[in-house]
Amino acid sequence: MIDLRKLPSVDRLLLHAHAAPMLDCYGRSLVTTNIQNVLESIRQNPQAETFEPTEEAILERVKNQLIQALTPTLTRVINASGVVLHTNLGRAPLSRSAQQAMSEIAGGYATLEYDLEKGKRGSRSVHASGLLRRLTGAEDALVVNNNAAAVLLCLSALASRRAVVISRSQLVEIGGGFRIPEVMKQSGARLVEIGTTNRVNLGDYESALRDGAALLMRAHTSNFKLVGFTSQPELKELTALAHQYEVPMLDDLGSGALLDTSRFGLAHEPMVQESLAAGVDLVCFSGDKLLGGPQAGIILGKAHLVAKIKRHPLARAVRADKLCLAGLEATLLHYLKGEAEKEIPIWRMISASANDLKERATRWQQQVGGEVVEEHSTVGGGSLPEETLPTFALSFNIPGLEQMAARLRQSTPPLIARVQGGRLYLDPRTVLPEEDEDLVRILRTHITGAHR
Repeated sequence: MIDLRKLPSVDRLLLHAHAAPMLDCYGRSLVTTNIQNVLESIRQNPQAETFEPTEEAILERVKNQLIQALTPTLTRVINASGVVLHTNLGRAPLSRSAQQAMSEIAGGYATLEYDLEKGKRGSRSVHASGLLRRLTGAEDALVVNNNAAAVLLCLSALASRRAVVISRSQLVEIGGGFRIPEVMKQSGARLVEIGTTNRVNLGDYESALRDGAALLMRAHTSNFKLVGFTSQPELKELTALAHQYEVPMLDDLGSGALLDTSRFGLAHEPMVQESLAAGVDLVCFSGDKLLGGPQAGIILGKAHLVAKIKRHPLARAVRADKLCLAGLEATLLHYLKGEAEKEIPIWRMISASANDLKERATRWQQQVGGEVVEEHSTVGGGSLPEETLPTFALSFNIPGLEQMAARLRQSTPPLIARVQGGRLYLDPRTVLPEEDEDLVRILRTHITGAHR
């Protein structure tokens, strides 16, 4: 039983030499509060304590509690899972230029809503929109905080309390419970679903449009593929039909590819330029998927429709901030300069050859052991479902596989591996070259000598 009378005072603990580093790091107020909390905890339940409450021991507990409570929960990780656009790990890593642009803007004031030529208030909607127009040929553009917001804003501005026609096969749910029907409901639009789960034809759309509608919408199926006895009209046919009935056509592309994925041995992902060339009035897509930029929702299309969307009250609630716009502009410049494959990390990863990846995995093996095996990477992020890229991974067959993976996740920085079929895999495709040294260090610490 602890003798509570011998507990040191708060003031005495604050004067102790072990408290000085904490005071420098966290400040007097936080340290004082945590000392008080630890002392109160001991007083409330002294019989539960199993340690001798010396001044050093109490301050050690205070330090541990401060570290646990104040260590940031958002931290950098090494993604060795082989999933390029890993939604849980933040999707697309940014290029050096995008990082620098965001850092420069973050460190001071910026022309977010200021017109330097006129010397008065400007509009944040001008940022990135010029580059998007030049890159895609769209009449106008608007950037919001993510693609879900882009779709919600378009529907709210153009179809509130009115009908939106969409195929049943496109009423999808993607990660995080985002469901197209629920977004439509939230916007105030009335859902008119047509066709069957696997087949829809132009006549289905025309019948619905005859009854009156504000919008015809196509939604990319994102993270699943419909195969077998299926059919759906071409985008050009849908656009022509919408215009025949004087209804705008909205294409929710999701991933927003600006490069042809078939060039890299993948299936062809619908491209933004293709939708606009087909006559679509509005296109929505993400900034942090196949574009390879920061999280954003991008709306492109006809100027009069984009202008109406910009005026909607919801546009302010979902607008992009200065860091997003700075990173997006830098990312778009890579495409305009023809250097996307070289400068944007996800395109470097997607375009990496199996031989180059084998060389990296072999270099890891030479330092930490394991076995280099043929494997497959995935694009992820709701893009190109069931499509894979050939790779070579470093694999280990070790005792306590799940416990080992957990220890790797607790390293500094955390290392995210893939566990499958009784083995642990580390795929170099999704590990940035500058992370190799950290990866090898972590594997040496936790795995060397444990594998067989």
